[in-house]
Amino acid sequence: MADTERTAWFYNVSTGEVEHGPQSLGRTLMGPYGTREDAQHALETARARTRAWDEAEREDEA
Repeated sequence: MADTERTAWFYNVSTGEVEHGPQSLGRTLMGPYGTREDAQHALETARARTRAWDEAEREDEA
């Protein structure tokens, strides 16, 4: 594990908790994030990115 991962923040999708450093299995984690706040908003960030990608794809098809 890289040193940056040990100090990074992760969002655990199974528990809904933020972890400092990966404490759980990788398949349940989103991240790494640079701050606790970024990790807390992981789901909102993912939703916003998905919406933006979907919109860009629709524009490309038009």
